[in-house]
Amino acid sequence: MAQDKAALVKQLLEVQRPAIDGMARILVNDSVSPILQAGGEYLQTQVPPEKREALGKAAEAEVQKYVQEAFPIVRDKAVQLAPSTVGPLLEQNFNEDELRQLIAWLSSPLNKKFAELNPQLGSALTQKLVTDVRPTIDPKLQALNVSVAKALGAPTDGQPAAAQPAAKPAAKAPAKK
Repeated sequence: MAQDKAALVKQLLEVQRPAIDGMARILVNDSVSPILQAGGEYLQTQVPPEKREALGKAAEAEVQKYVQEAFPIVRDKAVQLAPSTVGPLLEQNFNEDELRQLIAWLSSPLNKKFAELNPQLGSALTQKLVTDVRPTIDPKLQALNVSVAKALGAPTDGQPAAAQPAAKPAAKAPAKK
């Protein structure tokens, strides 16, 4: 009986492989966000306008190179770890019949159709949400910007801190990752 359950967990993990891959991609992409943000700020505040596009493209190429190298490493490690981390949780929380139902649902055409539509659903909600809360949130965000600038001793002329010139040039260009 335990072997049947273990085989079902293994099958469920295989069905969940696209989700595991997606999680790995998100982790890799999220890891470069601070670098991209700092690089963008550096380009806007420290690089002459006529050089920004070329340097931005060079930095972006470096980021893409990193993502292409890092993603397979993170994905493969996630796939390797899933049986020993997620597997026991599945075995503890689901019986054999439930595992079979999960596998059937996750493998079903209806679930695949829903999964394909899900980004569109999220996008529709996000767009409407942003439109509806912007009038309430923007003043709060602007007040936060001023409060943070004051806490840091930075000028508070109403300009976002990211748009203000840095006090001194950064030591390294962001393309060196």
